[in-house]
Amino acid sequence: MSRATNPTLSPPLRPVRSLLRVIGHVPPQVFGAVSRWCPVNADGDHVSVEMLAAAAATAVLPNADMGGPTIGKARSGLARITALTAEKLPVLAVEEDLEFDGPAGPIPVTRYRAGVESRGLILFFHGGGFTTGSRRSHDPLARRLAVDTGADVVSVEYRLAPENPFPAAVDDALAAWRGVVDAAPGWGIPSDRIVVAGDSAGGNLAAVVAQEVRGEPITPMLQLLIYPKTDSVIEYGSAREFAKGYFLTGERIADFTDAYVPDPAQRSDPRVSPLLAQDLSGLPPAHVVVAGFDPLRDEGIAYADALGAAGVPVTLQREGPLIHGFASIAAFSSVADQAISRFTDVVSDALR
Repeated sequence: MSRATNPTLSPPLRPVRSLLRVIGHVPPQVFGAVSRWCPVNADGDHVSVEMLAAAAATAVLPNADMGGPTIGKARSGLARITALTAEKLPVLAVEEDLEFDGPAGPIPVTRYRAGVESRGLILFFHGGGFTTGSRRSHDPLARRLAVDTGADVVSVEYRLAPENPFPAAVDDALAAWRGVVDAAPGWGIPSDRIVVAGDSAGGNLAAVVAQEVRGEPITPMLQLLIYPKTDSVIEYGSAREFAKGYFLTGERIADFTDAYVPDPAQRSDPRVSPLLAQDLSGLPPAHVVVAGFDPLRDEGIAYADALGAAGVPVTLQREGPLIHGFASIAAFSSVADQAISRFTDVVSDALR
C-alpha cells in the first residue's frame, strides 16, 4: 500500500467531500466571527467551527460511529472516513512496504522518506482504539510527518483487538522498535536518532515502548504523543464533559477498552495505562499534544504533568479549539493543519 493513492469516492460520499472542501476554503476570519456562538469548554475554549462541521459531515456516513455495532462495521466506517478525508498525497522519494519479525509472525510496516537523505527516523503507531485503523488510514499523516521533518517514517501494522487482545499490540510495537533499531544504520540513520510517535491508541503504544525499553543501550530520542490514551482505569473530567458530540464518545472508549483489555484487572498494568507506572524517571523527552474538546484531553495532560514531576523534559501542546482525531482531517481544516505544523516543528527541532 506504500505508493501514494487518492481513492475514488463512491457516489454517496461525494457530496460530503464537497461540503468539506467548501469548509476548508472558508476564510479563517469568517470562522473567527462565528466561533463566539460555538460551544465553550470548561477552560473557556470555543470549539472550532471547522471541527464541528467536519464531525457533523462524517457522522452522516454509513457506520461512521467508530465503535459501531460490530468491529467489522467500525472498520468499514473508518475506511469511509479515510477515503473522505484523503486529498492529493505527495509522492515521496522512498515508499516501501517491509516486514519485521514479530512474536506471532511478520509485522507489516511502511517506510517513507521525503528526500534523498534523512535527518532521523520516526517510528509511528496509528490510532483507532486498538480495534480499528491501519497504515492506510494514517497514510496521509505518516507522509506529512516525513515531509515536514525530513525524517524517515516507519508506520506499523500492529495486531488489533478483539481478535488479538492485550498484550498483542504492545508485543508488536516492541518488536517494531527492535526492528527499526536494527534497520536504521542500513538506511543511513544512527540508531540514537529515532523518535517514537503515535496518535490516540498509537500514542499509548509509543509511550509504552518508551517505558519498556528504558535502560537499554538504544532508547528513543523523543516521544511524540498525539492525544494519547494513557489511563484505562480512572475516568477524567474531560471524558464526562465530552462524552458525546465530538466524534470520539465515552461509549466508544468503553467499547474499545472492553475489546482491547477484556479483563478489568489488567487495565492498571502500565503497558495498558502508562500513566499508572510507579516510576516515570529516566524516560526520553516528550511532546504531548491534547485537543480542547477531546474526552482524552485530561489524561494526556495528566501524563505530561507526571512526566515533568519525574524529571522528564516535557512540553505540552494544548489545541483548545480542536477535537479528537484532528490530525486526520487537516486537508479540510486550517486550524488542524496549523496544529500539525506545530508538533512537526518540535520533531524537526529535536532532529537538528
